[in-house]
Amino acid sequence: MIMELSINIVEQNRVKLQKKLDSEKSQDERNRLGQFATPETLALDILQYANTIVPPNIEIRFLDPAIGTGAFYSALTTVFPRERITEALGFEIDPHYGKPALDLWKNSEVTISIDDFTKTRPSSCFNLIICNPPYVRHHHIDYNDKIRLQKQAIESSSIKISGLAGLYCYFLLLSHRWMVDDGVAGWLIPGEFMDVNYGKGLKNYLLNKVTLLHIHRFDPGDVQFSDALVSSAVVWFRKSLPPKNHSVIFSFGGMLSQPNISRHIPVKKLLKEAKWTRFPNSDNNRKEKVPTLSDFFQIKRGIATGGNSYFILNAEEIESRNLPMEVFKPILPSPRYLPNYEILSDENGFPLLERQLFLLDIRLQEDEIERRYAMLSDYLEYGKSLGIHVRYLCRHRKPWYSQENRPPSPIVCTYMGRTNAKGGRPFRFILNKSKATIPNVYLAMYPTPILKKEIESNSELIHKIWKALNQITPEMLIGEGRVYGGGLHKIEPGELSNVDASMIAALIPGFKTSPKGKQLSLFDVN
Repeated sequence: MIMELSINIVEQNRVKLQKKLDSEKSQDERNRLGQFATPETLALDILQYANTIVPPNIEIRFLDPAIGTGAFYSALTTVFPRERITEALGFEIDPHYGKPALDLWKNSEVTISIDDFTKTRPSSCFNLIICNPPYVRHHHIDYNDKIRLQKQAIESSSIKISGLAGLYCYFLLLSHRWMVDDGVAGWLIPGEFMDVNYGKGLKNYLLNKVTLLHIHRFDPGDVQFSDALVSSAVVWFRKSLPPKNHSVIFSFGGMLSQPNISRHIPVKKLLKEAKWTRFPNSDNNRKEKVPTLSDFFQIKRGIATGGNSYFILNAEEIESRNLPMEVFKPILPSPRYLPNYEILSDENGFPLLERQLFLLDIRLQEDEIERRYAMLSDYLEYGKSLGIHVRYLCRHRKPWYSQENRPPSPIVCTYMGRTNAKGGRPFRFILNKSKATIPNVYLAMYPTPILKKEIESNSELIHKIWKALNQITPEMLIGEGRVYGGGLHKIEPGELSNVDASMIAALIPGFKTSPKGKQLSLFDVN
């Protein structure tokens, strides 16, 4: 009883300390360094689950490669009897957290090293690794560090990792050499690795180098880290080769110990599936010979201008600066300014919207602009004074003020959204009857030549297709896209292209599946 009381007091002090230390750093600084503290209830849930998969009565040798103030160690001492914990080691690279943690746990058995875990060679091996690694995105990792980390990952796990991988991927792979055979690991990491290309190396490791036991995804609407837009998952594995015909538990929602849904997924199915976030809600692979949106549309992201406030103006701003309207073209505003699913047009092709915007898009050289458009030349000089021309996108364009080629598309899709908006639909398909192009918060859907021909012969077809697109279930679209904390869903062009389009095929007489089931085409029935 005295021991439990002591543990509770230390944990109360740790929680207070964590809040104090977090408050002494800016949000931007912690985001850049990937410092998101594990909530105490979640840490306890994770260690309680660990107790169900760690063999009973074995001595615990515990490692946390990113210990922070010790949330997982505190939970460890709550769940496991002290006499079972024979070794505990934690690394913390930031003295801002490491030094106070040393003082907090000075009377305990844990050793806290204020050092970079990725630069430390194993001094001993551990049978229980629990970690919430720093969520540092790849562009915040120094180039030389990235080369070092990639080399170390290969040495540790024989896995080559993408240069686009976040720091958490390296932490997980480098921990391989710290584990004893049959040791257990639980990693609290962003769930995005299950869907993105850079996650292939990590998934290869989980399926082939260790025995993947369980992946639990938290409901993205229930953000585990209040200060991070991250959809979190807990990944459990054992350091042993997977047995034949192995299956993995996939669970979703609720807590790890009490998920809302849980299902066993065979490894052979995971090897074929590019998007693991389909599980456990769906364990069915797409049927072969099914048409997809790529059979009917070429899908592209909208224009990334490199400086919207400079390149995109309203009519009043263009007039007040005496800029020539002929160098501007209409562009759709943000989706929140589109109350309807259909955009009508005036006689000039401008969208009939309360908020009308125009994109500066001219490809003449500056000397020619100076001769023909004096006020526009002044505006370009104003842009240079703001440093617009040296921004990343602009300096890679010639001339710097030109824009990507994005003609108006008859249908556009919103690029991201939440399920609590517009009747629970995170993505909207909008019929665009105007000549407006789109910014990069939309996806442009251009009919393929074969569909374009059908539309030209049937003026009502595009309207029917638009209606069919908006009947695609949110679940089907979400299943192809990706999700972030807070329930924010996003879908890339390649992901939208992969959506089942059987309902569109049904609208087009003569659409058939080829015998091989790979090529889908329209056969001329005339």
